[in-house]
Order: sequence, then C-alpha cells, then structure tokens
Amino acid sequence: MADGLILIVLAVTSLGAATVNGALGYGYSSISVPIALLVVAGRVLNPALVIVEVAINLYALLWNRHAIGRVLGRVLPLAVGLVPGVVVGALLLGHVAPTSAKLAVYLILLPLILIQASGRRWPIRGERKASVPLGAGVGILYGLTTISGPPLALFWNNQGLAKEDFKVGLAIVRSIESLCALLAYAWLGLLTRESSGILPYIIPGVLIGFPIGHALIRRVSSETFRRVCMSFDAYLVAFGLSRTLIDLGIVPGVAYQLLVATAIVDVNLLWSFFRSRARARRVAADELRESDPLLSAAGEAAA
Repeated sequence: MADGLILIVLAVTSLGAATVNGALGYGYSSISVPIALLVVAGRVLNPALVIVEVAINLYALLWNRHAIGRVLGRVLPLAVGLVPGVVVGALLLGHVAPTSAKLAVYLILLPLILIQASGRRWPIRGERKASVPLGAGVGILYGLTTISGPPLALFWNNQGLAKEDFKVGLAIVRSIESLCALLAYAWLGLLTRESSGILPYIIPGVLIGFPIGHALIRRVSSETFRRVCMSFDAYLVAFGLSRTLIDLGIVPGVAYQLLVATAIVDVNLLWSFFRSRARARRVAADELRESDPLLSAAGEAAA
C-alpha cells in the first residue's frame, strides 16, 4: 500500500475512533488498532497511539476528577497487577513478529466483543482477588497492543458498576497504563522517528472527533450507539483475523468463513438487543397508561 494511502487510512481511522471515544468514554484503541494494524506494524503504531492516549486519558481523568474517590478502592487492586503487566507487554512488543502480534490482538478481541455484545453477566463475588490477575492480563494486552477497553468494560459491566463510576474507573486505569506504557516504550527505545512521524496524521482526528462524539451522544441513546459500535468493531476484528490467517497460511480456504460466522452471531445478538428494547418501551408505555387515567381514557376513545 502506498505511503500516502496508509496515512489517509490512519487519519480517517483516528477520526472515527476518537468520535466513538468522545461519545462513550472509551474505544479509541479498540476501534483504531484493528484497522491500523492492517497497514502499520504494531511496534511503529503503538508508541504513537500511547502518546495520544496519555493526553486522552488524563483529559478524561481531569474531567471526572470529582468522582475519583468514589471508585478508587475498586480500581487499586486492578492497578497492582496492571503496572508489571504493562512492562511485560512492552517487552513482548519488541520481540514478537508483527503478524503474530496481529493474530494475538484479533484472537483476544473477537470473543471479548461478542461476549460483551451478548449482555450476559456472571458477577464475581471475590472481586478484589480477581482484580489483581485481571490487571496483569489487561496490562500485558495493553503493553502489546494499547487495547484494554473491551476486557475492562466486560469486567466492570459484569460487576454492575454504575455508568458514571464506570467512566471514572476507566479513566483512572487507562491513565495509569498509558503512562506506564509510555515510560516502558521510552526505556526500550521504541519511541522512534518512524512512530513520531505518524502523529501529525492521527492527532487532528482526535481533536475533531472528540467534540463530535460529545455532541452525538446527546442526540442518540448511548446504549444503542455503544451496541452498534460493538457490531462494527466485531466485523473489523473478524476481517483482520481472516486476513492474518491467510497471510500466515493457516486455513486459507476457510478464513473468511470466520467473518461470515461473526456476522451471523452478531446479527442475532443485535436483533435480540433491539427486540428487547422495543419490548421494554411497550411495557413502559403500558404502565404509563395504567397509571394515568387521562392517557387511558384517550387511548380507549381513539380505539
């Protein structure tokens, strides 16, 4: 792919990912990395993304600073495992072949996205004990890929963390991991001129996309927007996985069947999501009519 086209792909991807992040409070890496890895090696892409994410995460932390104390106790155990995990992930980045890194990213992301899209929950009673190994795993994933949103979202949604507390907890964790990753990349000599060279093409998308995301989420249902974004992300990851399997010569004849299978699963999940929301609206409307005699009488007269 020509250099000019690669830079255009990075710029457009950054804009779309920043729009999602501005709306939901997370999603920049989980949207941008699966696309960007198709055109840029991870050891070039990751340091540039981490520099951008340090700014994004510190901004989110500053924006939600009033609620830090409310969730700090639940976040600290996760941070204990997170820091060494990030260092291990950064060390792996310098030694893992780019194609193998892509394969690991796609294989980890796809099931996490589909499980999150299903809306299923299995609350863990010993949350503090589970947080330390989870933090280590998330740290390794972040150090290697700069992605941590899907596993964190799955964990805290599973534990029933309130929407506002979820955003604050995510801001704390991602601020810690992005700063640790930046220091680790600098220490390992991964902050190269090649990485810094793509910053001018991804930063404008962040500056433009964040305000668009903030404005967009005021006009649409945040849950619907989040669910549609997960579908889009699932297709991106499935496509990237199919391409990587073909590049590695693994099951070349059936690689794209993974994309078809993902589409079938996601369409079923999406159909269930919209059907359940429509049912909830009907129940709410029925309860409102029953509780308001005037609305009930108007409905009977109209009938």
